[in-house]
Amino acid sequence: MSLNRKLDTQKLVLLALLTAIVIVLQFLGAFIRFGPFSISLVLMPIAVGAALIGALAGGWLGLVFGLVVLLSGDANPFLAIDPAGTVLVVVLKGVLAGLAAGGAYRLFAKISKTLGAISAAVISPIVNTGIFIIGSYIFFLPTISQWSSAAGFSSATAYIFISMISLNFIFEFGLNIVLSPVIVRLIQIGQTKWSREKRGTADL
Repeated sequence: MSLNRKLDTQKLVLLALLTAIVIVLQFLGAFIRFGPFSISLVLMPIAVGAALIGALAGGWLGLVFGLVVLLSGDANPFLAIDPAGTVLVVVLKGVLAGLAAGGAYRLFAKISKTLGAISAAVISPIVNTGIFIIGSYIFFLPTISQWSSAAGFSSATAYIFISMISLNFIFEFGLNIVLSPVIVRLIQIGQTKWSREKRGTADL
């Protein structure tokens, strides 16, 4: 087997492993809730995959993340309002979070691979939450306004930021920050392994 084919096979195996991790973590995360929605535990493996394998791999892992959210029932309140809008928002926020993580790593790794890994870990929850906010205004605002009035909030915007996303985003962002050294280390291990194989083959 040629070196390139061997490395491609290893990357496919890693992608399959990360895909399984995303599925398991998202189903587990469905049972952990801050407010009305569950948290996302999958942004770390998405960042790792995006940095090690590439932005397209990050996009794939984000797609899997979105599909599991839909299958787990976590998006059911929104599916009842606008099914098409819900599917679009849930899938898009996952895919873009993965693509953004890969893009951030590629950009900042030119300066420092550690900085690249940290930027990938930081950008994914920001994009994931940002797309959710935009989608909420586009597709669900009338219903969210009713929810905010019933809950005693002064506006739909206050309800979105305080009740719907605040604790979830803080947890997800904080988790990725805390685990960023682990993310850096995992990326370093993977890159070192592949670099050694390249050098070893070149020496033959």
